[in-house]
Amino acid sequence: MVIVSFQMIDKERSETSVGIITEALPNAFFRVKLKEKEMLAYLSGKMRIHRIKVMIGDSVEVVIDPYGGKGRIVRRLDNRRANYTNIKK
Repeated sequence: MVIVSFQMIDKERSETSVGIITEALPNAFFRVKLKEKEMLAYLSGKMRIHRIKVMIGDSVEVVIDPYGGKGRIVRRLDNRRANYTNIKK
């Protein structure tokens, strides 16, 4: 009998993208500009626990919801790691 964890399936299906924060909204929501579109994103739990600050203009890594709703900000990137040459501010 094989038991598959739902978290493992979710990580395999999740799609990540790099974007730039354009607007800060209440309740740790942010408007993030990705390569192809602009979407709403919220801070992940680990970023809230460790109080990682995210400001307008920061480049972030976003896990996109498979249903196309909101994204989850999982990492703040510094300018050396950010590959956002195709994103216009």
